[in-house]
Amino acid sequence: MIGKVLGFEARRMVRNFPTMFFGLAFPVMILAIFGGIYGNDPSPQFDGHGTVDVSVPAYSVMVLAVAGLMSFPLGMVELRARGFLKRLRATPARPGAFLGAQVGVNAVVCLAGIGLLMLAGALIYDLRAPAHPLPFLGLLVLSAGAAFGLGLLIAALAPSETTAVVLANVVFFPMIFLTGATLPREIMPTAMVRISDALPLSYAVRALQWAWLDTGGDELPLALGVLGATIVVCAAVAARTFRWE
Repeated sequence: MIGKVLGFEARRMVRNFPTMFFGLAFPVMILAIFGGIYGNDPSPQFDGHGTVDVSVPAYSVMVLAVAGLMSFPLGMVELRARGFLKRLRATPARPGAFLGAQVGVNAVVCLAGIGLLMLAGALIYDLRAPAHPLPFLGLLVLSAGAAFGLGLLIAALAPSETTAVVLANVVFFPMIFLTGATLPREIMPTAMVRISDALPLSYAVRALQWAWLDTGGDELPLALGVLGATIVVCAAVAARTFRWE
């Protein structure tokens, strides 16, 4: 049964053009644009690191945001709004299986999108290898947990598909434009940096950049705390408020 549920969700995901485009192609396009403009030569603005070296871990958070804040919650709300989860009660499949399948297929999109980013960076711009490979993988999982936790909270709080779209966009765009996931925090004015400090995925960007570049390690404990707290709080609130019908 789990295999059939995963197959069903995989087919739905393949037909989901926005997620496939913005999760797989768009980050590589942005990397190609900025890499083509600035190259990957060491820059004083980035403490001697290249633009592409700084961007790849940051754009990884963009991929997580596309899947966790948009695709995942909107998919769950769509199933609920159309009565699909309610009708599952009359079948051997359980709603929780579809929750797990949604996470699973979106996680595959995340891995593929980040893999394409790394491949493009390495082949075209001589992307450096991560300074801490295993911590990078662990922090990637933690960051994904925070993104998907926020997405689950959106799915829990949104009473309809329309509301879910609005909530997802309200959360998504600040999370990708003000956290360093697309535009570097180094070029932001002070007021924008302060707003960035209030957004959980800012700490995902900082943590992944530490693991990739070995810089900013003094901020790592705070980043771990914020990401962990985001997962716990979002999971607790969503567990109490999520409706299957």
